[in-house]
Amino acid sequence: MTPTLDALAYPDGTFAMVAMDQRESLRAMLAEHGRPDGPAAITAFKAAVAEHLAPLASGFLIDKGYDAPRRPGLILAADALTQERGGPVTDTQLDESVDPHAAREAGAVALKLLVIWKRDDQADRRLAMSAEFVRRCADAGLLSVLEPVVQPAPGEDDFELDAAIVEAAEVLGPVRPDLYKAQVPSRGLGDPDQIIKTCEQLTNTLEVPWVVLSNGVARDDFPRAVELACRGGASGTLAGRALWTPALETDDPASVLATTCRERLALIAGTVRQHARPWTQLG
Repeated sequence: MTPTLDALAYPDGTFAMVAMDQRESLRAMLAEHGRPDGPAAITAFKAAVAEHLAPLASGFLIDKGYDAPRRPGLILAADALTQERGGPVTDTQLDESVDPHAAREAGAVALKLLVIWKRDDQADRRLAMSAEFVRRCADAGLLSVLEPVVQPAPGEDDFELDAAIVEAAEVLGPVRPDLYKAQVPSRGLGDPDQIIKTCEQLTNTLEVPWVVLSNGVARDDFPRAVELACRGGASGTLAGRALWTPALETDDPASVLATTCRERLALIAGTVRQHARPWTQLG
């Protein structure tokens, strides 16, 4: 039997989850800060984030390259990324090496799929991939977390972020993942009433609960962005960089994770508990 979203939520039905499934992007961030960026260093950093932040989070997202200890709210990334060294993710596929049934046996309660959404000739493929992902999760008794991230197509010169975020929800929302993960409109900047209005559009478009990610939002802008998204109907957040990047800027990551980063997560958790729409209130 598939668990309910209670498996990823706080007791009040809101979400403040930590994303630690970055791969090439984490290597690039480590290198940018002059830190070792080999496999051992990446694994060590992920382990430190899990140790210090996972106990405070409602859920924790990892990738198959890191064997996290069993804990409540474990999410496994099921996406294979198209990403050049040091560059952004430009496309994704379902990672066929991720066995949903084995993931459940290992303690995961959910899988996550990143979908790069563009106005190009691959829209039907991405929609079919999203539907297949949701089906595989359901068949294995796992929750599905779908993460569309919009990008302009090559040569697209009229790209509007907020319109694209809503369009992606209109197209991919009907596959009905258990949880939808969206970008913050306007990257959390500008008129707060307009950001809330766009979030309300997402809330009215989607028939499932949704949360926001932090990529694309400046670290110090993220708490405000989460509040505005929640006031527009989001149920919380699943974020990575906005929470743990301060630990990359020091020679003692563990101490910063245990203090500054935990405080940031506690602030975000307090915000969602105050402003988010509990997933149980959907409809």
